[in-house]
Amino acid sequence: MKCVPASFFAATLCMALNPLLSAQSGTSAWAPMANPDPRLAALAAAQTTLRAPRQAAISPDGTMVAWTISDGRTMTLHLTEMAHPDPAKEKLIAPGGETACSNSSPVWAPDSKTLAYTSTCTSKTEQAGQPQIFLWSRATGESRQLTHVTGIFQQAAFSSDGRSMAFLFVENATRNAGALAAMKPWSGVIGEDGVEIQRVYAVDTGTGAGAFLTPSTLHVYEFNWSPVAKEITYIAAAPPGENTWWIAKLYTQAAQGTPLVVFDPNTTTSALHGLQIAVPRFSPDGKRIAFIGGLMSDQGSTGGDVWVVSAQGGQPTDVTPNIDGTPTYLAWTGDDSIGFVEDRRGHTWLANYSVNGGAEQQQVDLGEVSVGGGPIKDAVSLSSGGTLAYVESGHAMAPEVWAGPFGEARPLTHLNAGAKPPARTESVVWKNEGFDVQGWLTYPKNYDPAKKYPLIVQVHGGPSASAGARWSGSMWSELGYFEFSPNPRGSFGEGEKFTAANIKDFGYGDLRDIEAGMDSIEKRVSIDKTREGLTGWSYGGFMTMFAVTQTTRFRAAVAGAGLSNWQSYYGENSIDQWMVPFFGATVYDDPAVYAKSSAINFIKKVKTPTLVIVGDRDGECPAPQSFEFWHALRAEGVKTQLVVYPNEGHGFRDPAHIKDRDAREVAWFEQNMPAK
Repeated sequence: MKCVPASFFAATLCMALNPLLSAQSGTSAWAPMANPDPRLAALAAAQTTLRAPRQAAISPDGTMVAWTISDGRTMTLHLTEMAHPDPAKEKLIAPGGETACSNSSPVWAPDSKTLAYTSTCTSKTEQAGQPQIFLWSRATGESRQLTHVTGIFQQAAFSSDGRSMAFLFVENATRNAGALAAMKPWSGVIGEDGVEIQRVYAVDTGTGAGAFLTPSTLHVYEFNWSPVAKEITYIAAAPPGENTWWIAKLYTQAAQGTPLVVFDPNTTTSALHGLQIAVPRFSPDGKRIAFIGGLMSDQGSTGGDVWVVSAQGGQPTDVTPNIDGTPTYLAWTGDDSIGFVEDRRGHTWLANYSVNGGAEQQQVDLGEVSVGGGPIKDAVSLSSGGTLAYVESGHAMAPEVWAGPFGEARPLTHLNAGAKPPARTESVVWKNEGFDVQGWLTYPKNYDPAKKYPLIVQVHGGPSASAGARWSGSMWSELGYFEFSPNPRGSFGEGEKFTAANIKDFGYGDLRDIEAGMDSIEKRVSIDKTREGLTGWSYGGFMTMFAVTQTTRFRAAVAGAGLSNWQSYYGENSIDQWMVPFFGATVYDDPAVYAKSSAINFIKKVKTPTLVIVGDRDGECPAPQSFEFWHALRAEGVKTQLVVYPNEGHGFRDPAHIKDRDAREVAWFEQNMPAK
């Protein structure tokens, strides 16, 4: 279950099977909340002043960095010289100088002479709104259109000789591949009709002629070119792609060849048995493949250990055994060394490890920040000489493009110089049941320790994810609340043992971690214990539903895209494969372990007023789960309300819906946790 944006202000992240809900989809039945809190409009306006870069790519020769920035409607592509990072000398890259459309996703050719990017500035003969790949020449300063495709593509990359570009492509796609997007309305033969398959597609960079490389029998999630041959490695599984990432295998394939299984987590005798793999990367000599392997609840939310396997196949080697953080992205820095980004208790580390023996060669703590800038979570860009480029931000650091050698990167842009942190946030660590647990405490605006303030506990999705340090406004802080974002057991950031600590125990140990964290901060700051609220989305929505059946500590709750009954959920969702690693068996083989963590089985204990929110086409946490919980609360006489948003999936996309969702959450807590 994916972590999604917590609010309209902090955004960084099934069609209901029940006909009572699905009948509403696509109609005008939904209406925005009347008389939303007037303070929210001012908060939304304040967010538009930030200039946030999104992507960064350094040329292989280390001399130029391409980066993007969005104004909320379009994205512009900029080029900065490493030796002269002067805003006045930046180049603006766009076909024919056109900037009214979006230009994004920069990718350098191996010789650093060509920059590929994705643009919506296409000719009038193209399908309206269809992005295409363009090639910008460093020699001439001109761009030419390379592709003429129809569909959705991502993760474009040059082959080692620069003569081909490949990308993940769903031809004639009707929706984004993945369970986060809204599911298509159910019709026809389910699981057979209209299945859309993401494959690797390659085009000749000279002629633009293209063809699929991978077969139609495999849905590909991530891929990488070999540095020494026209060969690719990729992670794939049989379609449908929403559901089979959790059983995906690692393949290699010559550009015009047959797929070869290099590693299968489903049959391995290693510690990766039954777990997930991501971020496959060939070694510089093409002889080995590195990847992230571990317990992950979603494709795209990557974390685990760094593993290496022979490109010919075999059992993999764990390069980072017993590491106390979570590697999330990797790149080879030599034939025998791998650099990676590590999530470690709220800090982001850059590390370089020897493949032979797994010894640390270099480590640098970037502090309480987050990094990114590429098509995969926490991606950094690396030149052939080892210079890095990425977007960095933190609670007290506005996002900027950073670049430089390992451990010596400096801001390349100064887009938000002088920006003041939107809220005061600090990392908090507490002990519980043998774990050192970390989270974030955001203070109310204009905090006065002589006063007492209400608290909102915000539980992240996943559970294999984490709440990180990112520059974002806090709606709750601005409205006079403390906001507590814990990373309880099951989260990334403290090694695989911690991530796996809630297996077969959903809701129990993680709730004890959260409450222990609340106890800890209540001793340090002025919190009104009679005005504590709980909210979360996805797994956080489940935790909200489950917690109110276990404790009356919370005065009010808001459950977003939650799960109330793991047994019925197993048969309703579009991603049932994710559950087996966490529950140890299917619901048909061990129904008791699913019943143990089902909030619906403890519904008579609930006293907390609970608002329930969901999208009607959510495939990860289908609307019937929210309907079941709301129905039970109403039957038991507990104050509740259910809001279903039309044509929304697991991650809301319509700004009007996100804005309305925030308004309803604020109103619910204000009404049910009133000041005395």
